[in-house]
Amino acid sequence: RCLFPLAVRGSEGLYMVNGPPSFRESAAFQRDSGKNCKAVGFSKDGSLFAWCNGEKVNIVNVTRAELLHSFDLPKTVCLEFSPKNNVLATWQPYATAKDGTAGVPNLQLHDLRTGKCLKSFIQKKMQNWCPCWADDESVCARNVNNEVHFFENNNFNTIANKLRLQKVSDFVLSPGAQPSKVAVYVPGSKGAPSFVRLYQYPNFGDPQSALANKSFFKADKVTMLWNKKATAVLVIASTEVDKTGASYYGEQTLHYLAAGGESAVVQLPKNGPIYDVAWSPNSIEFCAVYGFMPAKATVFNLKCDPVFDFGTGPRNAAYYSPHGHILVLAGFGNLRGQMEVWDVKNYKLVSKPVASDSTYFAWCPDGEHIVTATCAPRLRVGNGYKIWHYTGSVLHSYEVPSAEEMWQVLWQPFLDGVFPEKAVKYQAVPSELPRAEPRPAQAYRPPALRNKPVTSSKLHEDEPPQNMKPHLGDGDKPLSKTALKNQRKHEAKKAAKQEAKGDANQGPAQAKTPQNALQDAVPAVTTGDPEVDKKIKNLKKKLKAIEQLKEQAAAGKQLEKNQVEKIQKEAALLKELEDLELGV
Repeated sequence: RCLFPLAVRGSEGLYMVNGPPSFRESAAFQRDSGKNCKAVGFSKDGSLFAWCNGEKVNIVNVTRAELLHSFDLPKTVCLEFSPKNNVLATWQPYATAKDGTAGVPNLQLHDLRTGKCLKSFIQKKMQNWCPCWADDESVCARNVNNEVHFFENNNFNTIANKLRLQKVSDFVLSPGAQPSKVAVYVPGSKGAPSFVRLYQYPNFGDPQSALANKSFFKADKVTMLWNKKATAVLVIASTEVDKTGASYYGEQTLHYLAAGGESAVVQLPKNGPIYDVAWSPNSIEFCAVYGFMPAKATVFNLKCDPVFDFGTGPRNAAYYSPHGHILVLAGFGNLRGQMEVWDVKNYKLVSKPVASDSTYFAWCPDGEHIVTATCAPRLRVGNGYKIWHYTGSVLHSYEVPSAEEMWQVLWQPFLDGVFPEKAVKYQAVPSELPRAEPRPAQAYRPPALRNKPVTSSKLHEDEPPQNMKPHLGDGDKPLSKTALKNQRKHEAKKAAKQEAKGDANQGPAQAKTPQNALQDAVPAVTTGDPEVDKKIKNLKKKLKAIEQLKEQAAAGKQLEKNQVEKIQKEAALLKELEDLELGV
């Protein structure tokens, strides 16, 4: 049976395609053939659908295929439903009057029961244009002149509460049931650090009333991500410019704040940009994709300790399935579209499909299917979409005619619990379409080498996931920081012992430098005088350190002035050692 439609918006108009297994255009939604559709949106439960076709904003009931309202707002470019479908918010670009006086309000809130406009506001910026509602619509908030204004029960004529801090730049309301929490970001100024604070609505008194606080100096902008249970927030702090010159992406750091007051910097084992961070729907783990290419991907727990390391690969995005049992790591944009589909309960790789030139990825609400799309204006050629099963099979593919463009695809959402979680499959599901095998990209070869045998060379080797590394311990789980420290100490001691054994087992026929020969003889030298023995031991230590410095210099390392001076003392130390031993 057809489960869920996919809305498609482009120069061919706006229409809906039925989901698996039919993939035919939905007869329940009448195609809008206008080439001017700028905004579309489903309600949170998927029952309502709204779009602006350049003339009107229309709202339909998807299940009954019934037009509910039509608003005369031709310039609308953004629209959004409130969580319980009581209000539709629309935004048109703000314009001042010709005489320079203030323009008309451009943010409208419409009552979907009566069709009347509840309230209009002036909202100049498109960024963060939409008010934020709590899931039960008891609270709604918007940022006005660096303050957060709160309204209750969709009464927009009275401001119920205000959150006043020195220049609030951004805020995010927590998801889920009441009571609502709010995360606010205040950028630093005049040498003061930026900070993010968590508050419980409506307790906005002094800083002591905050649930948690995290300050940082390196931040031009932040992204704040609540987990589903509203127990913690991840903050990606970014600077526009990396002052070290290591990256033109700027510099990013990842911070963790818990509603209980704990906060931490998430230690990422590889340097470089943070491409993506995603919470698992279970709210107790999150995945970060980070580091210079090939990027690393790691799952962390709420203590910010690594749970599983996926190694390195060509990736810059992470997408958890709606149930949280599957994780897709993907490389889109300036990467070739490789995807890795992982069963995150057992940390087993399910499939490695490739969706070349994709600009969009989304999980279907059933947790089984995926859509990837190539959309304009990001790419203006080869526009179209593919529907996949996560096992790697392409079930449906559509490419628009060469003269046309596709701008957006959007799954119809469903509330949690509508689709039960199914056991993970590893065998590719059958498909009538051939398996998508990308053509291997040929490396450029200069004319002089084209008739010669190809030698394979890689700029770097990808690091395998931790459970595919050789000599992995019995437990799949990584060690804690303390255990890892102890393990390193133990391994260092073990290596030192083996080296000592190896030196002891070497035959006299093997040529050795004089100082090495003297070093190996340390335990045998006894003078009967503890003071002389101590001097001999210290001299040998210094000579061993000089030998290590000479090796580093031979390897091309630039030595410090004091290190060069140490090497110059080698002859004197050898003479002193010889004198002491001759006196034995």
